[in-house]
Amino acid sequence: MSRRTYHVTPKGDAWRVLRAGAARADSVHSSKSKAIARAKELAKKRALGQVKVHGQDGGIQTEHTFGKDPRRFAG
Repeated sequence: MSRRTYHVTPKGDAWRVLRAGAARADSVHSSKSKAIARAKELAKKRALGQVKVHGQDGGIQTEHTFGKDPRRFAG
């Protein structure tokens, strides 16, 4: 099972939600918070979902991961 990743990125004065590997945005929003909320909504629908939030400079500011990671970790 692979993780579905959504990126929240700036586009001019708007913010878009873009699925990793997709050519077009899933949605475009007037505010960053609305775009993050939509990306989280989409990621939570997946068994394994992730949201990567980018800043105006394009760098990743934060990540949110949803679902149970199938990898085993020694602890």
